[in-house]
Amino acid sequence: MITGIKGTRIRRAAAVAVTSGALFATGALTAAPAQAVAAPSIVAKGGYVMNNANGSTLFDKKMNTRLSTGSTTKIMTAKVVLAQSNLNLDAKVTIQKVYSDYVVKYNASQAHLIVGDKVTVRQLLYGLMLPSGCDAAYALADKYGTGSTRDKRVANFIGKMNAAAKSLGLTNTHFDSFDGIGKGNNYSTPRDLTKIASSAMKSATFRTVVKTKHYTAKTITKTGSTRTMKTWDNTNGLLNSYSGTIGVKTGSGPEAKYCLVFAATRNGKTIIGTVLASTSIAQREADAKKLLNYGFAKLG
Repeated sequence: MITGIKGTRIRRAAAVAVTSGALFATGALTAAPAQAVAAPSIVAKGGYVMNNANGSTLFDKKMNTRLSTGSTTKIMTAKVVLAQSNLNLDAKVTIQKVYSDYVVKYNASQAHLIVGDKVTVRQLLYGLMLPSGCDAAYALADKYGTGSTRDKRVANFIGKMNAAAKSLGLTNTHFDSFDGIGKGNNYSTPRDLTKIASSAMKSATFRTVVKTKHYTAKTITKTGSTRTMKTWDNTNGLLNSYSGTIGVKTGSGPEAKYCLVFAATRNGKTIIGTVLASTSIAQREADAKKLLNYGFAKLG
């Protein structure tokens, strides 16, 4: 038996030793490691997020699975237009009846372009990307495709879209339309679409267009007067609900369901990603927000 002051000191020393041993064993005396960020669960069939600075993957869900893209196809439409040599954004395009008939036939989203009006290429890009105008897409394909007939010009333009995808090294993307109203062979993947959008975002004009919430075009009518078009509102709800959002494009359709290619910048870091085949407008935005929050948390 240990008694007296000496015994008390020994017991205290032993207690300190035991406590210290426990602390060292658990690492409590060293800085605790950062807690891993849990990957989110999304409703969309496919999703992908990358660090736009270096292309590193931050999240993937079936990132290489081919899915219908809906109007996110129009990102490539805009990219091809903006890649034209000696592009004049102020060049005027006369709106043809066939463009109007097309959106009526397919009950497609439109910019409500007026037949006979002269609209600039810049305005058509806004009409393409904000209200997702299939009439604007048709006008641009007709303008920048090569051929003696409209059908040949459109086919040539779609060929340019596929050539652009190939030049980016994308093997799981194919376009058979200029707007996403495909004929059964229009597809991409979450990763490929993100890569397309990242490439398109290198264009200052593209960046300006896709972050614009509202745009009003003043066009020239066939009589020479000026028409003020109904204001085009951007269909990308993240611009109003997620701080730092800088783009990019929505998409939807019977097969595509609800899609969203998105990008945001916070603290000097830009994340870009895609969700394909979500279940509603609200859900695709909720999915995108989860992925953006996760991406920024991983980047720190």
